[in-house]
Amino acid sequence: MTIAFIGGGNMARSLIGGLLARDWKAGQIVVADPMPAQLDALRTQWPVGVTDDNAVAVRDADVIVLAVKPQMMRKAAEGIRAAIGAKRPLLISVAAGIRASDIQRWLPGIAIVRAMPNRPALQGCGMTALYAGADVSSERRTLAEQMLSAVGATLWLDREQHMDIVTAVSGSGPAYFFLLIEMLEQAGVAQGLSPEVSRRLAIETAYGSGAMAHAASDAPAVLREQVTSKGGTTEAALQVLEDRRVREAFDAAVAAATRRAAELADEFGSEQ
Repeated sequence: MTIAFIGGGNMARSLIGGLLARDWKAGQIVVADPMPAQLDALRTQWPVGVTDDNAVAVRDADVIVLAVKPQMMRKAAEGIRAAIGAKRPLLISVAAGIRASDIQRWLPGIAIVRAMPNRPALQGCGMTALYAGADVSSERRTLAEQMLSAVGATLWLDREQHMDIVTAVSGSGPAYFFLLIEMLEQAGVAQGLSPEVSRRLAIETAYGSGAMAHAASDAPAVLREQVTSKGGTTEAALQVLEDRRVREAFDAAVAAATRRAAELADEFGSEQ
């Protein structure tokens, strides 16, 4: 089986690293990217095939991973249409917002799985949501899941419309947590800690809290209650956050990201 990656950026490299760690062979993988520096970095890191020609990369591919930015999807898809020929590979798209119906318009007759991995995939602990239409066989769904599970957890969506919400929650989600760490660090400094101490406290607390939530059977709300003593310091801090409507702010933020994902689909998936 040959896997062709169109785009050799961070997400492609995280997937390649995960696949190789799961005993997929470097000889099965070819990567196309127009940037010589990207190809040199890939060639240095792994003995995978590299090329600056997308058509060359996909010519014998059983799976194509489109790992380019949303605004480049149409050009990339239409650029490989003639090279795909009769083989009809599975296509996995990791571009935010671009609908399967638009990709099918650019690449008629191709089985498509949409995937939304997030940045922690670079560390092998990502979260990927997957969607496939009824025309994608169970075998190909399994193959897509096996590939994306190489960089973390996976789940399937029943409705493609939910992919925009996934983009807002888990795709953009790491930035929300980084912002929280950043703000907690700054707050510690404002109270008198050194930047180094405050950053270490914030990062390790985030890491440990995430690990606890990941391992626990209890809901996050229950875990929060378990560390919130009546009349204590945590209760005092949380009351300030509630008074300043932090929940409403998060609802609005996720709604804004969801709308933007839909706008990207309309903008870059348009027939114009």
